[in-house]
Amino acid sequence: MSAASNGALAPLEVEGAVAVVTGGANGIGKGIVRALLGRGATVVIADIEEPVLDAAVAELAAEFGEGTVSGFRTDVSDEHSVEALAEHVFATHGRCNLLFNNAGVGSGGGGKAWANEPNDWKWCFGVNVFGTAHGVISFVPRMIESGQPGHVVNTSSGDGGFAPVPMASVYASSKAAVSCLTEALQHQLAAEADGIGASVFYPSGGLMDTGLFTSQRNRPEHLERVRGGTGRASMTFRQMKELLEKAGRDVKVADLDELGEFVVDCVVERRYVIARDLEHTVDLLHRRADAIGRFEVPPHHDMGI
Repeated sequence: MSAASNGALAPLEVEGAVAVVTGGANGIGKGIVRALLGRGATVVIADIEEPVLDAAVAELAAEFGEGTVSGFRTDVSDEHSVEALAEHVFATHGRCNLLFNNAGVGSGGGGKAWANEPNDWKWCFGVNVFGTAHGVISFVPRMIESGQPGHVVNTSSGDGGFAPVPMASVYASSKAAVSCLTEALQHQLAAEADGIGASVFYPSGGLMDTGLFTSQRNRPEHLERVRGGTGRASMTFRQMKELLEKAGRDVKVADLDELGEFVVDCVVERRYVIARDLEHTVDLLHRRADAIGRFEVPPHHDMGI
């Protein structure tokens, strides 16, 4: 058994599987959806942006065939919305074999921890942490009861999942929570659920041109900032790329469709940690562990900006 595997779980068969991908209408989620469809899965895309969701379903149905993909508008921060999604999936398809809790947002540009306000925490954690928890709560009991082989993939981030970028403390904290939740979930599934496992996904392999950079567009009005902001605004993908290049970084842009294929490959293998290019991260983790052993503050992710 590989140290990277999920116990003794058999490899998953994607062909004929039913998959749910939250935040699947664009970015990384859409790359995962395309990879699943290419391997013969039936996919339900859950997304909060209805026009974008409808466009993605139309595009992918034209590419892979009618009936292979459908959409269900979902606000993952709302437990009732996620429960409605689960009810729809099981009523329509009778099962869910693959659940990708992928929807995520930033916190509106980061900033100093004391300059963030409660609404920054409520919005970011509402989607990133509660959204993941809602998916687990609504789907996993049904997946276990179905008796079907299955897998849950929760999208975390190296920012928080491994070490924080200090000026993104809210976002990093949310992703650290996702990593911890997923690890606990996998231990529980290994003890109590035959044929079902979990993985934590760390998007990696380059800068991602995703909607995370502009997630402010979906921030609810009742969770807008009321105290004047943190002094740091959200950046677009292009602005981030230019900033990193000006700082002397060699910026590699990830191919999101290829990344989706990589994710599905790892799920088939039941790999627990889904990530690539971890050499520097492993070194950082060792240095963090050494610092903790000395009772010192651990080193952080240095973005070089």
